Amino acid sequence: MTYLIHGATGAQGSPVVAALTKSGASVAAAVRDPSTYSGDGTAVAVDLTSVASLAAAYEGVDGVFVHLPIGTGEQQLAHARNIVAAVDKARPARVVVSTSGYSAEDDGSGENPVAALAAGLTATGVSVAIVAPRLFLENLLLPPVTSVVERDGVLRYPIREDYAVSWSSHLDIADVVARLLADTSVTGIVGVGALPGLRGADLAAGFAAQLGREVHFESQEPDDFGSLIEPLFGKAGSDPVVDSYRWRATQESELIDPATSAQERLGLSPRSVEKWLVDLQG
Repeated sequence: MTYLIHGATGAQGSPVVAALTKSGASVAAAVRDPSTYSGDGTAVAVDLTSVASLAAAYEGVDGVFVHLPIGTGEQQLAHARNIVAAVDKARPARVVVSTSGYSAEDDGSGENPVAALAAGLTATGVSVAIVAPRLFLENLLLPPVTSVVERDGVLRYPIREDYAVSWSSHLDIADVVARLLADTSVTGIVGVGALPGLRGADLAAGFAAQLGREVHFESQEPDDFGSLIEPLFGKAGSDPVVDSYRWRATQESELIDPATSAQERLGLSPRSVEKWLVDLQG
């Protein structure tokens, strides 16, 4: 089995490459410049602005893992349409998509890139599974977050103390993607994340257990969080993040549907916060 992995050097794709390689599968990394790739498997040049480039890479593979790279809404929508056109042309045996935590529901505007990608791929008739996480635990590893944990024993993050989230890690996504690439009987949405959802105190307890010291959670204003991450991502990168946490402040919770969860559909449960932290250390 040969699987083509988009973003093979990134946060989501790299763990997928590792999981597939460990299982004995043949992996090809879809990258802009194969000469710079130093990971497992081979590397294939792809250009998200070119349908021909993508179709050539998809031809004859057993499965493709894809998620949209960070960019403007226009760029992402163009990439989504190109990926759909390439899949329709090359007809790979299987496509697994990660929503990267964004909504895959069509809001009627036609401008939701993830919704366009999911719906477009499904319409091709190719076997498609859509991995739908919520928030990534890796967000808690940003330096402005971890520095306060290490210095003060405070996990400070821009969600309410009572806000329950189906948190998951990139390692959990990789486990689910690897299973879905191999098992084509499961199609449609597969939610990934903790059930019941985790609140701030649960996150802090996981850090405390792994660190062997007291850690407590403290809610943070989204704008204050934005001022801390802007030096890392720039204003253009941090503003959408801040907006997403302002939206979360208006919501009751952020949970996956148990009926379409990986727990129910695949028998796979996400790692606890403590287990995730331990696994990161190797």
